[in-house]
Amino acid sequence: MLSGAGLVISVAGIRELGWMIGPVMLALMLVVAVSPVQGWMLRRGLPRWLATIAVILILYAVLLTLVGILGVSVAQLAGLLPGYSDQAGQLLTAVQDQLGRWGVGSAQINDFVGQIDLGRVTDILTTVLSSLTSTASTLFFLLATLLFLGMDAVGFPERLARISGDRPAVVVALQSFARGTRRYLVVSSFFGAICSVLDVVALTWLTVPLPVLWGVLAFITNYIPNVGFFVGLVPPALLALLDGGWREMVAVIIAYMVINVLIQTVIQPKFVGDVVGLSVTVTFLATAFWAWALGPLGALLAIPLTLLVKALLIDVDPGSHWIDTLIGSGTGTVRAVPGVVAASGRAADADTDDARADAADAGPVADLPRRVRPAEGATP
Repeated sequence: MLSGAGLVISVAGIRELGWMIGPVMLALMLVVAVSPVQGWMLRRGLPRWLATIAVILILYAVLLTLVGILGVSVAQLAGLLPGYSDQAGQLLTAVQDQLGRWGVGSAQINDFVGQIDLGRVTDILTTVLSSLTSTASTLFFLLATLLFLGMDAVGFPERLARISGDRPAVVVALQSFARGTRRYLVVSSFFGAICSVLDVVALTWLTVPLPVLWGVLAFITNYIPNVGFFVGLVPPALLALLDGGWREMVAVIIAYMVINVLIQTVIQPKFVGDVVGLSVTVTFLATAFWAWALGPLGALLAIPLTLLVKALLIDVDPGSHWIDTLIGSGTGTVRAVPGVVAASGRAADADTDDARADAADAGPVADLPRRVRPAEGATP
């Protein structure tokens, strides 16, 4: 009961501080993603300040480019939607007539129509545009966090090396989190880019307005496990309905199902499950929880956040590794407890070999992949 009460309090605190935790975790994920570039530059003998500046410039370029594309596209969408008010009214009248032919009473139809206020679209857009000040503040906080995390990242491997003697399992868990996050981002970005390009081509061929915006939206929502496809489909499908009618909307839905369902539902989950070691049910529940706790940003960061919690609460505790087996994807090799007592020498060796493939990215702790060496003079 005490553990459950502590969990409730912790979750309430996370939800209350979501405005800060979300941007910080996004910045951490981005820094972890580009940290191999920093390690590569240091191994080539380049100065630390140059490696730090290069990483920060890469992070800023990626983030500001994405924000710029979304900002311009949303502004275009805000100016485009009011022109579809007549089409929306005609569609609403057609739906009303069809419901009448199906025997729905006029009172129910009037109640249904009365609940639909087309003017609310303009109100929603006005609210979104008026909230740009808050968005700008969040962006400034994110950019500042990226700057400081990028500056600290260059010395982080040395910090891990210093604590490896006292807390070897913590070092291994953090390395596992970084490795799993990078692999997840690579896989998701690769498949997301393929879906995005194909979606833009299909929407351009169908003459749906703002195909680039919907392509960027498809790329971003690809990071949302399980439900990202539906989030990325609804806006272009509705715009196609207003622009070209039911046939164009059905064509957009078919195109998305052929492209996105095949890639995101059939192909991508196999690779994601292998690289993160989480079952489909766990990823779905994690997405729902983090979206509730942190909002839309939590849905985007659901997998990295779950990997971090798993690393800090499960991987560091030898007595909790049975939980890892239950929530895992079931496709990996049974792992021994890293840095502690191995249940199987063969399993421990396999896990060490898997980590050694990424050890080059660890910089000064390249010699500490999974079985962390204790510091000299320390008790193993």
